[in-house]
This record gives sequence, C-alpha cells and structure tokens, in this order.
Amino acid sequence: MTKQCQILGTHVSTGNNVSHSHRKTRRTFKPNLQRKRYWVPSLRRHVTLTVSAQGIKTISRIGIEAALVRAHARGYLDSKSIR
Repeated sequence: MTKQCQILGTHVSTGNNVSHSHRKTRRTFKPNLQRKRYWVPSLRRHVTLTVSAQGIKTISRIGIEAALVRAHARGYLDSKSIR
C-alpha cells in the first residue's frame, strides 16, 4: 500500500528534528491515512479508498462522487482502483 491519499494526493514528506542545541537530524512526516469504505450511488456499490483525515473531511463536504471525479482528474486515483 502506498503512503498516499487517493483523494488529495497527500504523501510522506521529510524535514528536520531540531534539538534544544539546534542539531538537525532528518525525519519523515507521515500522513494520517485510513482505509475507508464509501457507498457510491452512481456505481451502485461500495468503494474502498485509502484517504487521509483531511480527505475524509473533503469527501463529507463535497460528496463522494465529486471527490472521485476531482481525484481522477488530478491523477491521484486510477480507474481500476474504483472498479
């Protein structure tokens, strides 16, 4: 499973841990990914997505069908993953 949100494209990013003495060591920032199952009325079936917490909020705000169309247009979601 890739560590990327299928709705927003959020992925692992890198940065620095900074200690009290300002020494810097590399670290990763991982997105809060969840596997979530949604009912899609136009397909008349459930779709399982890997979405971030912000992606869940986006789906609840604009709707699952609009979110799928937007994600497919941006290239975050391929058509075989929603079949």
